[in-house]
Amino acid sequence: MTNNHIINSADSSIYYEVSKAAKVYVYLYDNETPYEAKIIGTDQETDLAVVKIEKNDLTAAEIGDSNSIKIGEFAMAIGNPLGMQSSVTSGIISAVNRNVTSDDGTTYNLIQTDAAINSGNSGGALVNSEGKVIGINTLKLSGTGIEGMGFAIPINETIDIYNQLIKNGKVLRPYIGISGSNLDEVTAKRYNLPVGIYVEKLEANGPASSSDLKAGDVITAIDGTAVKTMDELNDIKNKKKIGDEVTLDVYRNGETKQVKIKLAEKP
Repeated sequence: MTNNHIINSADSSIYYEVSKAAKVYVYLYDNETPYEAKIIGTDQETDLAVVKIEKNDLTAAEIGDSNSIKIGEFAMAIGNPLGMQSSVTSGIISAVNRNVTSDDGTTYNLIQTDAAINSGNSGGALVNSEGKVIGINTLKLSGTGIEGMGFAIPINETIDIYNQLIKNGKVLRPYIGISGSNLDEVTAKRYNLPVGIYVEKLEANGPASSSDLKAGDVITAIDGTAVKTMDELNDIKNKKKIGDEVTLDVYRNGETKQVKIKLAEKP
């Protein structure tokens, strides 16, 4: 298991997606032989991927429990920073459940650590004092005056993705099929609308397109739980299964009504 992006060692500022790479090679510790890897599956949304090499007698990494880690615990990041193979850096767990938004607008729930993470650490293991993997190194904050702010995907959040990539080559997710924008209190008051998600567009042939939902509606709740943002709506929707029916509370023309939508597989 690794990140969906791979950093070009010739230019550490350039990122490639594994799914677009011409070839992927894996180097093992204390072994100069490059093993060409087969890409089993990729998932851009979580920045995770699974690759496979033909090699016997490998020892599997022991998986830890990222739900039980505590702030201040020891952490060690493993990787090939700036092409320096099999490097390790150590530090502590600085924070858990840290929401970080990447340059492409994707928000991740991550472990924060002050163990040095640089270009080339991506996809490497973040381990605890017992050598158990608790995270997958994925990104860092950089800039003048910024130090010791690296982030890893909690290992518990990767297991289902890992299994789906092996089984399906992709992650099967339910979707509603809308484009929307968040209405905060200021914007909602300006247009005399409730706080919620303003439906801008229904995707052609998507689940919402065959329901009573309309562009211009404001979604205020899903299955009885109030939502104010697309992220909140998606968090609840992503816990559902393909084929499940959800009920949206929708504000339209001064009235609130309920709209039922059957979730389909995200294309």
